[in-house]
Amino acid sequence: MEIKVMHQVMEWNEDVSAQVRKTLAERKVCLINVMGSPGAGKTSLITALIARLQEKFAIGVIEGDITGQIDAEKIAALGIPAVQLNTDGACHIEAMSIQRILPQFDLDALDLLFVENIGNLVCPAEFDIGENFRITILSIPEGDDKVKKYPLMFTDTDCLVLNKCDMLPYFDFSLETVAEDYRRVNPEGPLFQVSSRSGEGLTALAEHLEGRIRAALL
Repeated sequence: MEIKVMHQVMEWNEDVSAQVRKTLAERKVCLINVMGSPGAGKTSLITALIARLQEKFAIGVIEGDITGQIDAEKIAALGIPAVQLNTDGACHIEAMSIQRILPQFDLDALDLLFVENIGNLVCPAEFDIGENFRITILSIPEGDDKVKKYPLMFTDTDCLVLNKCDMLPYFDFSLETVAEDYRRVNPEGPLFQVSSRSGEGLTALAEHLEGRIRAALL
């Protein structure tokens, strides 16, 4: 499958996220913004969710990176339409870039678009890209202090996924600390403990997302 590579053009347009949301609503496509640090397991989680959701939804993926197309190649190998967005140094994806990429997909043939944002716990949280909802991934090896250090990322998310939970025995990581810090900044936000490698917790997460996706498509 051919991978199209787009480059982000930094333009400010305060209405563009609303335009993206309107376009996707008209085409009945749900957009999920997946955020987290480099190495948190964003691509692995997306591929695991594709395996659990692709019989129910037609899926496409926008892969954001500073440069390269390694992750887009992994998605395309699954037979999933993928477009690589290279930001050429920018630390986040902007709605303008999503708007420019949408014509690369046959939106009438899709139900769901995952956007893998740039690996970063700061900038992506500040930019609405027209998503229906956000997922933030925090992996066990990153440590249990990240909610305290980067509160906006966890305040402005719709779902927190603790990934790589199969590694808990090997790290000094307190689930209780993360849960308490998360509840403090996002009292209603759901929290899932998963392992993309072992499959732990992925069924519950996929079922939750299925409900959110179907609600967005109404």
